[in-house]
Amino acid sequence: MTTEAGSGHPTTCLSCAEIMAALFFHEMRFDPKNFENPDNDEFILSKGHAAPILYPCLVRAGCVKADLLSLRKFGSILEGHPVPHPGNWVKFATGSLGQGLSIGVGVALAGKLQKRSFRTYVLMGDSESAEGSVYEAAQLAHHYNLNNLCAVLDANRLGQRGETMPGHHLEQYKNRFQAFGWNTYVIDGHNLNEILDAFAKARNSKQPTIIIAKTFKGKGVSFLENKEGWHGKPVPKDQLEAALKEIPDVQMPIVEIEKPKAQFIRAGEKKEGQFTQYKIGDLVATREAYGKALAQLALANGNVLAVDAEVSNSTFAEDVKKTRPEQFVECFVAEQNMIGMALGLASRGFVPFASTFAAFLSRAHDQLRMGALSLPAITVCGSHAGVSIGEDGGSQMGLEDIGMFRALPNSSVFYPSDAVSAEKLVHLAATLPGIKYIRTTRAKTPVLYDAKEKFPVGGFKILRESGKDKAVMVGSGITLHEGLKAYAELQKDKIDAAVVDLYSLKPFDGKKFIEFVKKHGSNVIVAEDHYPEGGIGEMVSGVALNSGVEVQCLSVTKLPKSAKPDEVLAYEGINGSSIALAVKKFSGV
Repeated sequence: MTTEAGSGHPTTCLSCAEIMAALFFHEMRFDPKNFENPDNDEFILSKGHAAPILYPCLVRAGCVKADLLSLRKFGSILEGHPVPHPGNWVKFATGSLGQGLSIGVGVALAGKLQKRSFRTYVLMGDSESAEGSVYEAAQLAHHYNLNNLCAVLDANRLGQRGETMPGHHLEQYKNRFQAFGWNTYVIDGHNLNEILDAFAKARNSKQPTIIIAKTFKGKGVSFLENKEGWHGKPVPKDQLEAALKEIPDVQMPIVEIEKPKAQFIRAGEKKEGQFTQYKIGDLVATREAYGKALAQLALANGNVLAVDAEVSNSTFAEDVKKTRPEQFVECFVAEQNMIGMALGLASRGFVPFASTFAAFLSRAHDQLRMGALSLPAITVCGSHAGVSIGEDGGSQMGLEDIGMFRALPNSSVFYPSDAVSAEKLVHLAATLPGIKYIRTTRAKTPVLYDAKEKFPVGGFKILRESGKDKAVMVGSGITLHEGLKAYAELQKDKIDAAVVDLYSLKPFDGKKFIEFVKKHGSNVIVAEDHYPEGGIGEMVSGVALNSGVEVQCLSVTKLPKSAKPDEVLAYEGINGSSIALAVKKFSGV
């Protein structure tokens, strides 16, 4: 396959050949004709570059119909690293190393929550064991007593450019995982009897299990086996025949895959979610409204889960813990693992809402990036966004999160400015596909809308307008309220300007917005509590390109400081007075 493709990782496939054979044709229970069977055992290939051995297993088992020699070719469902495609039995994009175990923890936890007996298997490479997210997952697997989770570490000694840190000193891996409370077995990864025995023992474990398999890269081909310099290199065509001669050409028997026993699990009751009755003018933080809305959703739908990184009393996800503790998942301070877990939970029918401070989501960007390729239905909430959090200082201020989430494929980005919009957007996010991001604010802000207001995807709200507007002031979150302050200040000078709430940053109905702006002065002032790169201003500027509309962006351009919120907003030039001044200058008043 890899020789035909002209690229790929055959040596890392050969190191795990016996492991894969044991898993797919002896150990795992699954229905090859039913990808969606909720009782199927789950397999996650964390070492995604070994995709060329996963695909033959799926084809041989009767799960997938595909031309194996189409590997890595345009239009093929068999991509170079696993990515979900209709018909290829892949649920999770892998290949950015160190993420599979977190996903596995989420899947295994889903099994526990659903009281299903399926097992979850994760095949990891030894190089990826250097990633910290592996140990984030390991500690939580023990914490939640996930004895239905079995990881296999393919310790083939060689990474991309040479030997791994432990090499074949497998006791180092054993000691690490034992310290996290895992059941460990060290085996010869090319001895089928040892592999099968370890899997059998793992089934009776009362804690998560890792099988540490001593293997050799390129096993079975003399000029590849345990040799450096072959990572990511196919066997050249002029050496392929020699390599194939060394691999036994045996007649493989037809193996009957054992199907899982069907379990009847009573579906959780679903009912219409309730809404809080907020009064216009009440002071309520959007983060608080997020928590209330999520608790209401959890009461209405048993599949809704609050997944939080040990800041639930700040994100207000703790409201779910208070009302439906069985629908709250504590991930502790491990944001990368939290996102991976959310993906795993979503794959088994749950509706996870993962929350932490917006600033801390940046460390999980790679999990989000890979998650977007898996097409999950998860919602992420970033609270304490922007400099408006005040005294806590720059390390706590999420200032790049909008750009990060806007850049993800198939993502939606929402930025509510009051309690009503926050609540409505939480309910909306639960129904949408892909990754949804909700950005919430620390400070209490006045309620702007009544309960009947609707917030469709891609829309915006007009809070102030007249027939004499010189400009359109655009805000989201805290800066919308600063825009309303600017409006009041401008009115004193008898200057009219419209005020627009951009609650939906992606998708966004740019055409409708530009039509509105052209009727109101054709000048736009965007104020945002975010860095300029990738933020709201850049988005609006892109929409306005070649439209005749002029856009000026006020954003966070100075190094953030600890100070009172009003002081920091003024320092960064995104407060009401700064917006009013910009309108005056921009409109020539």
